[in-house]
Amino acid sequence: MSSLVTRAPAKINLTLHVLGRRAGDGYHALESLVAFAGSADLLSLMPGESLGLTVSGPTAGPAGPTDDNLVLRAVRHLARLRPNLRAGAFHLTKRLPVAAGIGGGSSDAAAALRLVAQLNGIALDDPDVIAAARATGADVRVCLEPRARMMRGAGESIGPALAPIPLPAVLINPGVPVPTAPVFKALGLNVGESLPGAAHPEIARDLGPEALLAAIGPARNDLEAPALTVAPVIGAALSALRAQADCQLARMSGSGATVFGIFGHRSRAALAARAIGQAHPGWWVVPTLLR
Repeated sequence: MSSLVTRAPAKINLTLHVLGRRAGDGYHALESLVAFAGSADLLSLMPGESLGLTVSGPTAGPAGPTDDNLVLRAVRHLARLRPNLRAGAFHLTKRLPVAAGIGGGSSDAAAALRLVAQLNGIALDDPDVIAAARATGADVRVCLEPRARMMRGAGESIGPALAPIPLPAVLINPGVPVPTAPVFKALGLNVGESLPGAAHPEIARDLGPEALLAAIGPARNDLEAPALTVAPVIGAALSALRAQADCQLARMSGSGATVFGIFGHRSRAALAARAIGQAHPGWWVVPTLLR
């Protein structure tokens, strides 16, 4: 049997409102509009008897120990629910930066669940697949079907997919890994405490790119300010985007350090990425489309 292949695209938080910290479990309750980039890792599965994983690519080293990779964790969670699950040997080509606020590991895990579900004839909305995704990580479920949509709570609630909204964008990671925990710690919320702020805008399912941009412009990423105290270089990356012609919105994704800029046209995004990449050769800078 030939191998199965899928992409694991970067998850971009176009908005990220922190509502507070839940009293019951201590998790932070969020509201976030997510989209997915053309930039992606690549995952393949060769069906076989033994579950395994090899990793290559420019960011394979920072991805950490292979046996603890979220790809294997996700499959093991599903195998506990489906004892006769077929799997095999995975190969992950790691291209996305690690600890970057773009859900790279979560997207890899979701890609593994997609491939195993395909191999076993299981629907992606099957309760066992969803349970395995949630057990693997908060962002894995929203990455199962990578299309723009709202996610709420600690990632357990996801809304319907939006109409296709290709947004030309530039992604920048300034080369500094930013683990999530220190950023939430810098936010400083106690269990049961709420974070004040304007409510998240309502996002209609059929908004075009211009209307969507107008809707999310007044929104925010509540983790941006605390992330700047952990990695001040995020501010330099945002400034580099905002200095580019036609940059209509620049914001941090997730808990950083990756930032994104939305542009009115793909050619403008490409020109901006080239200019920023030349000025900052040590940064990861890519033009892309967000969907």
